[in-house]
Amino acid sequence: MNKEYIVLSRQDAVARNNSPYVNLKVANKEEVENICVFDVPKTSGPKVGQLVRFLNIRENQGKKSATNMDMIAGTFPTENHPLYTLVPRPIKREEWDRCIKAVLKFCKDEVLIDFVKQQADALFPQYSKYPAATSVHHAFPGGLLNHTYQMLHLLEGVYPVYPYPEDIKVERIIIGILFHDWGKLCEYNVEGEKLENGFLLGHIYMSANYLNNLLRDLGIDKREINFIVHCVLAHHGQLEFGSPVLPCIPEAQLINYLDNISAKADIFSTTGNMEKAFALGTNVVKG
Repeated sequence: MNKEYIVLSRQDAVARNNSPYVNLKVANKEEVENICVFDVPKTSGPKVGQLVRFLNIRENQGKKSATNMDMIAGTFPTENHPLYTLVPRPIKREEWDRCIKAVLKFCKDEVLIDFVKQQADALFPQYSKYPAATSVHHAFPGGLLNHTYQMLHLLEGVYPVYPYPEDIKVERIIIGILFHDWGKLCEYNVEGEKLENGFLLGHIYMSANYLNNLLRDLGIDKREINFIVHCVLAHHGQLEFGSPVLPCIPEAQLINYLDNISAKADIFSTTGNMEKAFALGTNVVKG
């Protein structure tokens, strides 16, 4: 016991007796463990990316647990620490800029090209601090940046081979990708805890509303604004997945597919061997 781990994810919860606890996913070079730690309030305990040790871990029917007294939180490791690379990190600015430049080569609308350049520059420092979710995918500081980048990077390869390119205005896709999860800046804090507006409004509405206001200031055609905002509103793809509308233009459908590829790839990557991935509905087997 007393092995050193690094925290990959953290979920706070409250038991029926109102006692707080956290579910930690931790890892070292040899193993990945899911450990329920009791009596840990939201304001204490290790955060994602922090080192931790356990004096004692109990196991009952395959589920592992510990108490706050069993846990010793350590420091945030530097880049030369052997466990540093186990936690995903936000991509570098040069890779973000390269990708934006690459997808803009597909574009023709100069007004929207300038808009993308301006917004991509402004969004990078914000997205590099926030997670894309609390637990399901890209649930780490900067996960929002990496998820958005992955979708744009996928677009680099998909758009040139799309069967009916004449049916698509690629500027809508790029802007839709950039802003589809913008509301998560308001839905979570930088540590991935859900805030009041996440329950009252949800990230889809907040994203669409914010983007609609930005586009109105550009003075472009209202119908074009509706097409772009629709891409954000429909990005979850299905009503049962929280989408307020279904994709009814090819740009919106493509964003939904790219969103799913990025999210599910991250789930496969971060789920341990033989571990249940509830978002996939199956157990992941590492090859």
